Amino acid sequence: MKISELLKKQMTFSFEVFPPKKDKPMEPLTETLNELARFKPDYISCTYGAGGTNVGRSKETCKAIMDVGRNVMTHFTCIGSSREEATKKIGEYKEMGVDNVMALRGDLPEGWKDTQGYFLHADRLIAHIKDKFPDICIGAACYPEKHISAVSKEADIAHLRSKQDNGAEFFMTQLCYDAQEYERFREKLKKAGVTVPVIVGIMPVLFKDGLIRMTLSNGCSIPSDLADIIGKYGDDPDDFKKAGKEYTIKLMYKYMNMGIDGIHIYSLNKYKDLAEIINDSGIRGVF
Repeated sequence: MKISELLKKQMTFSFEVFPPKKDKPMEPLTETLNELARFKPDYISCTYGAGGTNVGRSKETCKAIMDVGRNVMTHFTCIGSSREEATKKIGEYKEMGVDNVMALRGDLPEGWKDTQGYFLHADRLIAHIKDKFPDICIGAACYPEKHISAVSKEADIAHLRSKQDNGAEFFMTQLCYDAQEYERFREKLKKAGVTVPVIVGIMPVLFKDGLIRMTLSNGCSIPSDLADIIGKYGDDPDDFKKAGKEYTIKLMYKYMNMGIDGIHIYSLNKYKDLAEIINDSGIRGVF
């Protein structure tokens, strides 16, 4: 089912997973998918390597998601892709029964100055998919605190308007722990004429080093209440995880009280800590 249709009916709830490396077994991910499926997510998304890296495992993962009875969305990055390659690869997903594509530029490999393909930015990839596959639902990424490569917040939002105008039917945020910054971002979107739904991506706070690495690499801030947790519990992994889970639940509540269109949880292919967070939050029970 198309995510755009789900968003017309309800606040969506979903997870993201990534394919295992070529030399790794599928079984751990399959176990995770079975456990995540118990929460009846509206869909599960699967990431996609730059330039089609690991594309075989991406398709295998999409099939595994469908095998556990859940709706699927594949990511697709335009790095290194010609128009013909993009058409062929997306057509293969469509033949599998995938109706939803997250269209991305993708992170540039080290040493690359551009995508080294036909599509320099995601908006042109979106336009291409919309032209070749008009019945596919297209999502796009957004960055409440600005894309790390954008010259300004205004330029970043202008690019989002272009993504919408080229066919994006919803946006999904990069991780953002500052709910107030997200609220300001949403107001700027409205002023810019961005009207499509915005799904909030949430990275659970579980590991101090991972948290710091992810925020730094994505240009995201660490608000004072989260910095307090790092200061108090940063040297004790168990206490940090406990406080981080409580923080994650409170963050979900903050976003839900803003009337967001959906919650998308970056699972990092884990399920035990996620299950505890979701159960304790009460927003989604095991059916």
